[in-house]
Amino acid sequence: MTDAHLFAIGVVLAWLAGIRAYLTVFGVGLAGALGWLDLPEALQVTQSPWVLGVSGTLAVAEFFADKIPGVDSGWDLLQTLLRIPAGAFLAAATLSSDGQLGAGALATGAGVALTSHVLKSGTRALLNTSPEPVTNWTASVGEDIAVVGALALVFAYPWLTLTAILLISLGIALAIWWVWRKLFRRAPKPA
Repeated sequence: MTDAHLFAIGVVLAWLAGIRAYLTVFGVGLAGALGWLDLPEALQVTQSPWVLGVSGTLAVAEFFADKIPGVDSGWDLLQTLLRIPAGAFLAAATLSSDGQLGAGALATGAGVALTSHVLKSGTRALLNTSPEPVTNWTASVGEDIAVVGALALVFAYPWLTLTAILLISLGIALAIWWVWRKLFRRAPKPA
């Protein structure tokens, strides 16, 4: 793969880590362990049985925790401490040909993971204002499907996947802005 393809893959993996870090690490590691992918040297740690076991177990825990209104917000708050470094690692490890993690790639990955995490958390904060759990479950299942789908596509079509993620994210950001504006629009002051 070219450096440009690896850059797109690294950005997508960082983005996905901001949404579902455990599932992203598990998916990359599983693909490497099963021989579906030839992982760069720095990413090969993800195919360790220990990393696969821990990330798989935590992905299952996150799957259930993320479906409960209120619990998902607390979970997201705690995961802020992990998702950003995980995104930084995934981006830098993807771009590393010799196993060394570059500072620029780490910073880029951290910024991308933080952006996707903020979008996810902002969306969830707005959804938690509704009294019913259906919107929460729908959003959570949609995130699960999006991460698995993007992982399935990113190594074959990195630029297409990156473009799709950027367009979807822009749509979500615009929807959040629109809803936020509608919910918190100030009434005009009387003259």
